[in-house]
Amino acid sequence: MLGARGGWQALRRCSSLSRAVRLRVREALGAREPADEVKVQGWVRSVRAQKEVLFLHINDGSSLENLQVVADPSLENRDLTFGSAVEVEGKLVKSPHRMQNMELKAETIRVVGPCDTWSFPLKMKERHPLEYIRQFPHLRCRNNTLGSLLRIRSEATAAIHSFFQDNGYVHIHTPIITSNDCEGAGELFQIEASNEARESAEKTHFFNVPAFLTVSGQLHLEVMAGAFTHVFTFGPTFRAENSQSRRHLAEFYMVEAELSFTENLQDVMQVIEDLVKTATSTVLSRCPCDVELFHKYVAPAQKDRLEQMLKNKFVTISYNEAVEILKQASQTFAFKPEWGCDLQTEHEKYLVKHCGEVPVFVINYPYDLKPFYMRDNEDGSQRTVAAVDLLVPGIGELCGGSLREERLPFLESRLQRLGLADTYQWYLDLRKFGSVPHGGFGMGFERYLQYILGVDNIKDVIPFPRFSHSCLL
Repeated sequence: MLGARGGWQALRRCSSLSRAVRLRVREALGAREPADEVKVQGWVRSVRAQKEVLFLHINDGSSLENLQVVADPSLENRDLTFGSAVEVEGKLVKSPHRMQNMELKAETIRVVGPCDTWSFPLKMKERHPLEYIRQFPHLRCRNNTLGSLLRIRSEATAAIHSFFQDNGYVHIHTPIITSNDCEGAGELFQIEASNEARESAEKTHFFNVPAFLTVSGQLHLEVMAGAFTHVFTFGPTFRAENSQSRRHLAEFYMVEAELSFTENLQDVMQVIEDLVKTATSTVLSRCPCDVELFHKYVAPAQKDRLEQMLKNKFVTISYNEAVEILKQASQTFAFKPEWGCDLQTEHEKYLVKHCGEVPVFVINYPYDLKPFYMRDNEDGSQRTVAAVDLLVPGIGELCGGSLREERLPFLESRLQRLGLADTYQWYLDLRKFGSVPHGGFGMGFERYLQYILGVDNIKDVIPFPRFSHSCLL
């Protein structure tokens, strides 16, 4: 393990230093050998004073597991309480208990920051439900469940970056403030200067044109794909949909990729499947204890679902097939399935269940349902585009992608019909100068976390929840 290796390297430096070497809790727990003069800093998770010994459990966020500290009762003081921040120096010794490899025999304990346990909303040895800790966005990261979530989120971020880097993709930072609305991608937050600045600018737009918080980096990625072949971005996106549901956020992270010289939708689908499986396998191997907490206490059936996903090929059905399956279903839907209508969440979940609770690719959607940049299949009266959505158990849509329309006459015709030819003249230029067949996709990062952990409310997979926003406390 990385933590164990880091702890071992730190301990090897102990012999050459006269002062205590600082270890993270994860490093201390994973150390191979005892060591003198060790310092651990963290927050107290439990205090138990006996006549002849004082026991503390401390945690610094590096591990779900706490480090046990054994001390002389004389080191106890009134500020040494649950939630207080401490610095402990002493000897790292083998623990006599089977459940823990090492423990810290304290020689000094310093309370860095006391904690008023009476008013502290998190209580020792209590399993607080997610609904309760959601009330305290500024403190909830100190709860075990949310601590595990944030470590998983960190590892999943690294795993996604590693997947793309290992496969030769160039990471692009796409703009957050943009005049591009990515036609049809969602409601927009418009950017304007504050009242005073706007008055001084005589009510003109700050950028001389309307500007928005980005809903997608896709069109900017297409620019870069014309020079770098394979590119990806992983950043914040914003939707001004005024919804307080368990499925919506105003600010969330999106993983997006574009692949040049790609003529087959199957190529895009294969990258999506490889990404989901690789990232999930990495998270499961690097955060076994943190993931197990969710699979044990939050979503007991999710472990089996992920095992099914990892060992099976994703199912592929066409939009036509999906509509027929839904029409023949014995289930009554709130939204009647009809050809030419978007699939609703209830439809998506049914399709996944119908296909054996494994992820399902739905391909070739009606032409009029999708944005202008998706490639026309030229398939007669039931005109469709080379689009794909990935549906997963418990969530519904996780990824959406398509082949992009690289043929200038087709793209010009559609933009003219939509009245967007002037706005997207730069986009047409991309088809004039070395255009190639290409495709891409986007995946909502928070929905991905929901999927692998089995969390019902999307607000429980972001660091700072409040209403549908992650940025307001």
